[in-house]
Amino acid sequence: MTEDQFTDEDLELPVIVNIDFDIGDHVVYPHHGAGKVLKKEVKKMFGEEREYLTIKILHNDMTVMVPCENAGIAGLRHIIDEKTIQEVLAVLQDELSEMPKNWNRRFKHNRDKIKTGSIHELAEVVRNLAIREHDKGLSTGEKQMYTRAKKILASELMYALEKSEDEAEAYLDDLLSESAGGHVAAAAAAAKV
Repeated sequence: MTEDQFTDEDLELPVIVNIDFDIGDHVVYPHHGAGKVLKKEVKKMFGEEREYLTIKILHNDMTVMVPCENAGIAGLRHIIDEKTIQEVLAVLQDELSEMPKNWNRRFKHNRDKIKTGSIHELAEVVRNLAIREHDKGLSTGEKQMYTRAKKILASELMYALEKSEDEAEAYLDDLLSESAGGHVAAAAAAAKV
């Protein structure tokens, strides 16, 4: 494609949808996990008055403030619905997807997927790391990433499945253990043939 073949569509930036959130809403802040909107208030910061959301992230006992007009840019979204829960559970039970063999590249690949804020991408990273841990073990950096990614995913499943934090983590651990064990056993059986 040459320079003069670009259309206006090629130059369009993705549309960021800004959702209106209310006090009490359960939301997901991609890099931190699920939480609850505690406050919605106007504050004056850096000489400007803006409306902010105060969100309590449960799993790490953190409170974050997000300007309402930047909520979409920050990736803030509502908790997943029933249909998406089923999709995420299917991703968690699916087979290992293609990942770089070099741990450095694999780490960057997984970090980039987590940064997208997509629950599907997060579930894929969690699944892949669970299978890899079950099969070959993980490097220290990957273990930390796996623990953090699992916490973020479990925090959303906690609200979506209406479980306690411990129940959601146990549910996720059981699902991953069963799925990863099955995939590793199937791969070992296939290798013997």
